[in-house]
Amino acid sequence: MSDTTDADGLTVGQVSARLGVTVRALHHWDEIGLAQPSLRTAAGYRLYTAGDLERLHRVVVHRELGLGLDRIRTVLDDTADVLGALRAQRTQVAERIDRLQRLGAGLDRMIEAHERGPLLTDDQQAAIFGPGWDPDGPARARRRYGDTRQWRQYAERSASRGPEEWQAVADDIAGLDRALGEAMDAGVLPGSPEANRLVERHREVFSSYFPLTRQMQVCLGRMYEADPGFAAHYDGIRAGLAMWFRRIIDAGARAHGIDPDTATWDGGQEERC
Repeated sequence: MSDTTDADGLTVGQVSARLGVTVRALHHWDEIGLAQPSLRTAAGYRLYTAGDLERLHRVVVHRELGLGLDRIRTVLDDTADVLGALRAQRTQVAERIDRLQRLGAGLDRMIEAHERGPLLTDDQQAAIFGPGWDPDGPARARRRYGDTRQWRQYAERSASRGPEEWQAVADDIAGLDRALGEAMDAGVLPGSPEANRLVERHREVFSSYFPLTRQMQVCLGRMYEADPGFAAHYDGIRAGLAMWFRRIIDAGARAHGIDPDTATWDGGQEERC
């Protein structure tokens, strides 16, 4: 049974296409008396007038705003201040558009953070992380780690940070580096309370990027010593610091019942560090 067109109104199919609602919804609203067509064709098909369409527009708007059908009926049938009601609806629509725009902007930042890490210009990165910072480093990290849970966590944090937040992270890292060098100069031994406090401080600082378990920290410690770039960084602070740092991390792990020689990145059965 197909809808027909009449000069005095629009058929159900035409209204459905114009308003973006289903024919089934229109039939239901008619049956419950929420939005009924004023006319019928000779064959009994529904026809909607301009006045009917106005009411249907308001039904659609309120439904998009999250109102239930009973509440919509109450709002539409309160004719004490039609103009005021329309203005209130327009305000609600504007507020929802604003929320959706802010949500869209947040999603754009999240997408960009997943693609390239910190949402900073090259100049901002150099100013915050120092002249030795490689702005291509995050892109390389994404190519290597982009499918991991930790990269997703890192991207989520990056999406919500601006230059001031990243400066605070960089300051914490620089402070930790100084403390490590000073502790090594002072002869702090692996496994000592002073060394273990530094290990915990490293976990806290590094968690600015993503949550760091003790087993993951063991893997990082070994990377700091084995990777030429990281080793050069730490040994540039103090000669031998990369090895000393790895040793205090290993000792800290042992204090918590973890064998550094069997540690894995996610604590599972994957390849050891």
